[in-house]
Amino acid sequence: MDLSTSTVLVTGANRGLGRALAAELLSRGATVYAGARNPDQVDLPGVRPIALDITDPASVAAAAKATGDVTVLINNAGIGTGTDLLTGDLDNVRLEMDTHYLGTLSVVRAFVPQIAAGGGGVILNILSALSWYSFPNTGAYCAAKSAQWSLTNTLRVQLADQGIRVAGLHVGAMDTDMTREVSGPKTAPADVARLALDGIAEGAYEILADDVSRQVQAGLAGGVTALYPELP
Repeated sequence: MDLSTSTVLVTGANRGLGRALAAELLSRGATVYAGARNPDQVDLPGVRPIALDITDPASVAAAAKATGDVTVLINNAGIGTGTDLLTGDLDNVRLEMDTHYLGTLSVVRAFVPQIAAGGGGVILNILSALSWYSFPNTGAYCAAKSAQWSLTNTLRVQLADQGIRVAGLHVGAMDTDMTREVSGPKTAPADVARLALDGIAEGAYEILADDVSRQVQAGLAGGVTALYPELP
């Protein structure tokens, strides 16, 4: 896909990976809508800021009406509440699911008609290595990302005959606000953005951004005990 002739919407584009994706898209000649709950927080010259709260159906509908020419949709907006499924606040569990799963689905449903009307294009869902592997202390996030991965697989098949390729990006620890309390190596958002857009340009369905994602994906074939050796 030629991104230089594409019009792209990036959700959650005011910071972190979303901002890095928008910057990399601009460098490749794309027209970029930068979605954010508060568009005044978008500080990247050259993008078109647009108000978009993916958990608010009215906001999603308004964003779709305000654009009309999107050919590439990047579902990047996300949240991390650090909620344990057994002991955490259920409102936080719902928020994770409303954001990563229902929010992503809401945006896809709103923008598919204009992508299809333009002759097809690409949807990229920003997933995680935690789509495949779960930690108890972030169980809500892991469950929501796993649901988003399943959504990605379903849409990939369902939208193929409309000329819309649905891709997923899996990434482990990345140097963003969401992982500021996480120790250890972290990949720079700019590097992940380049890999993600290279994957789109090459027509990939699944993009693995780092060794962590590759290792976890490989571990899936070994079954539950391979992924969780601490189990009795």
